[in-house]
Amino acid sequence: MRILLITGIVIGPFLMYYLSNTWKNIRFLFHIVAIISTMVFGIIASLSIYQIIIDNTVLMTNIHAIFLNPFFLLSGSYIGLYMLYFLLTLTMKQ
Repeated sequence: MRILLITGIVIGPFLMYYLSNTWKNIRFLFHIVAIISTMVFGIIASLSIYQIIIDNTVLMTNIHAIFLNPFFLLSGSYIGLYMLYFLLTLTMKQ
């Protein structure tokens, strides 16, 4: 499982970079998905923190339940890959 994750982190941004150079319109799709993922990530995080404040519970024991949300994990994963892709794109322009 670790090999798969490491391979995805290394190959993912390069694959995105290759696809964005092959098809110019896919770049727009990458940006839109990144915006949506950031919004989903932020909304889930803020709602979880708000619920902890409303319930007046200990933060560290309840906040880790956020990692059980698949939308949070998927959106966070895409944001990480997108940031690496974006840094790769900026590096290649230099």
